[in-house]
Amino acid sequence: MSSHTLRRANERDADALAACIDAAYSIYADRMVDLPAVSEGVEDAIRNHRVWVIEVDSEIVGGIVLVPNEDFLMLENIAVRPEVAGSGLGRALIARAEQDCRELGLNEIRLSTHTGMPENVAIYERLGWSAGSIGERNT
Repeated sequence: MSSHTLRRANERDADALAACIDAAYSIYADRMVDLPAVSEGVEDAIRNHRVWVIEVDSEIVGGIVLVPNEDFLMLENIAVRPEVAGSGLGRALIARAEQDCRELGLNEIRLSTHTGMPENVAIYERLGWSAGSIGERNT
């Protein structure tokens, strides 16, 4: 894979990021009847939160939505296109979240994930997140 670029998202990225999120979650569509509209509100997220995208060959292939709170940073959404999964781009996005957390003077990142996504739960556990209904990681 060629090198990637990690940058702050802008409103022009909304459609491409939404498509990326939908592609990433498409692997769960058949087994999860309660899968929410995961890409809904991307444009508002870009406008109001810390949103980062990863590009490979000028194409958005991943992204992360981070929402600062008073005491922690909420990882609201993270997605990598299935065709580049396992290439380290998700780890790069997590590293960006950790850097944002430190820059904001916070020391904890939280996330929620669905038990119907055991692959994701396993990834977070390998990265050192604590188990439970809300994952937590101290930075």
